[in-house]
Amino acid sequence: MATPVIMPKQGQSVETCIITTWFRQKGDEVKTGDILCSYETDKASFDLESPADGILLDIFFSDGDEVPVLETIAVIGMEGEDADQFRPGTSPEEKSMEKESEVKPEPAMQEKIPVAGPVVTATGRIKISPRAKMLAISKNVDIASLTGSGPGGRIIVRDVENALKTKPVSKTKPVPAMTTGEVTGNEYIDKPLTNIRKIIAGAMHTSLQNSAQLTHHMSADARKILEARKTIKEETKTGQNISDITLNDIICFCVIKALKKFPEINSHFLGETIRIFNRVHLGLAVDTPRGLMVPSVRNADTMSLPELSGKLREVAEACRKGSVNPELLKSSAASFTVTNLGAYGVEMFTPVLNLPQVGILGVCTVIHRPADLGNGVMGFIPVIGLSLTYDHRAIDGGPATLFLKEIKEQIEIFDLKEMLG
Repeated sequence: MATPVIMPKQGQSVETCIITTWFRQKGDEVKTGDILCSYETDKASFDLESPADGILLDIFFSDGDEVPVLETIAVIGMEGEDADQFRPGTSPEEKSMEKESEVKPEPAMQEKIPVAGPVVTATGRIKISPRAKMLAISKNVDIASLTGSGPGGRIIVRDVENALKTKPVSKTKPVPAMTTGEVTGNEYIDKPLTNIRKIIAGAMHTSLQNSAQLTHHMSADARKILEARKTIKEETKTGQNISDITLNDIICFCVIKALKKFPEINSHFLGETIRIFNRVHLGLAVDTPRGLMVPSVRNADTMSLPELSGKLREVAEACRKGSVNPELLKSSAASFTVTNLGAYGVEMFTPVLNLPQVGILGVCTVIHRPADLGNGVMGFIPVIGLSLTYDHRAIDGGPATLFLKEIKEQIEIFDLKEMLG
């Protein structure tokens, strides 16, 4: 019997997914576990495996299509089996109704007329997918004038594209031909943005547009954490230590300790209220081939340094493989975020807030600066740059500076033996 290929539901809040690439074509032979296609939610990218052995009898959606979750997107079976029974929107009952209507048409069954206008939630928000919203804004389409065809009346990309087809084209004066410095077709390539890149772009723009962001910079003496990292590497090579704790793991551990002393930074700004968390849910910026992702490590303040190191490595690897839980990628899943550009040699930068979080720490590279070594002796010591961006609507400059100073002090007093017990 033929087996339908279902679009998975990745997280409670995900209603649609976008098929990015089909790796198999109609008529191909597939085995259980073969990658059929890749798809994206508004948070991450995933690969969809074949649920059965057989022939890919039919594919119902193409690359770039936005598909409701739990919808049938393809069918696998034996050659000659009927795939139409699984076609979206067609059930055996509907087929029989279609046959009856061909013999004796009923006016009430000829056409379903959708109710004009978008579906509005109880909170007053229009139900629209992130991708459709960005397309509507970029094309200057009035969202309130659209009628959704997605699950529960949600507006999806197809609805915006249909509106664009009927939108009158504005008349503009022709642009004169360039006489000097004219760009030919061979001098550049227009590369379309990926869906993940569009989502990141929208999130960054929204963050800067809807918050009062300010960044403070400070450096910390890195001698103790560098010495700790050296010890860890040596013990890992000899088998004395099975946990390869990185420099970033140590800094994250220091950040968590500082957050426990300054809980107002471990919070979300919600407009009329500030939600201060009792536990530290640490967000970690991860660079992946699909784009930047920020998974959260829940209850990070309850973990030892080796446990934290293992968990940070686990979520980062899940992001790169495309198997991360989308619920962990929500900006509201973390209470504070750390992003590290030190490996790229960046000496100072301005990280952008992951709203509604009120703080994010940028970790920079280690450089050498002159310092007083004591007894009137001057020398060069390694220091690591720290860049704290905070939402000035929620936090004043004084508390933000004291928090950053606490991170600096935690780094400078770090004791590996004490942390490992």
